[in-house]
Amino acid sequence: MSRPIAAGGGIGTIVLLLLALYFGLDPSVVLQGDPTLTAPPAETEPAGAARDELRDFVSVVLADTEDTWRVLFRRMNREYRDPTLVLFTGAVQSACGMAGAAVGPFYCPADEKLYLDLGFFRALRDRFQAPGDFAQAYVIAHEVGHHVQTLLGISEQVREAQSRAGRAEANALSVLQELQADCLAGVWAHHAERTRQILEPGDVEEALNAAAAIGDDQLQGQAQGRVAPDSFTHGTSTQRVRWFKTGFTSGELRRCDTFAATNP
Repeated sequence: MSRPIAAGGGIGTIVLLLLALYFGLDPSVVLQGDPTLTAPPAETEPAGAARDELRDFVSVVLADTEDTWRVLFRRMNREYRDPTLVLFTGAVQSACGMAGAAVGPFYCPADEKLYLDLGFFRALRDRFQAPGDFAQAYVIAHEVGHHVQTLLGISEQVREAQSRAGRAEANALSVLQELQADCLAGVWAHHAERTRQILEPGDVEEALNAAAAIGDDQLQGQAQGRVAPDSFTHGTSTQRVRWFKTGFTSGELRRCDTFAATNP
């Protein structure tokens, strides 16, 4: 691709937390003093059979992404390394810093691990009104998209560009990287359906609903009652939906170059 695409970051409840995590900061610094950023434990923490079922589901989806990306990497004469899955409750220490449950699922390029608090899926269903198995699969595939970008050597390029940029430009780079991960999630869904017929009626709509639910404009509107586009780090609901659709429709990595897009 002619311009860099990105890796890093994750999907969470508030974009400031995600940006803090991406730059290796402790998200607890952002959380202090703002009770709106965390969900009640009873709402977000599954237990017993529900937790076991979610664990199995996450494992199945992750294994499917691995099957898909191994094939696509071979076509590029590259080798795909599987990311390491880390399930946590409450808080976890990663190579990108300390993260609490309010951050939600995230990928750390420094250790190539995907961190997941299973309670986020309940919050996705209840707080963000985005239920369904494929909504959850989209979240996982988005984080795996960041891993793909890291393996392609893009993560380092983007971090270097952000280190030389001002805040507004760094935010703009972050938006493009997240939209790229959305598109790569769509690429996975395209090939998984084409080769293994994994989709059921309504699955794509669940993924699109989830993408729309966690757009910057949607999250900021809910948390603050207003939106500040200059502070966006993940893209609007419309953008996230459009880029997932782009990946899903085309199944081509080259169609996911958000940095080369005239109007991302």
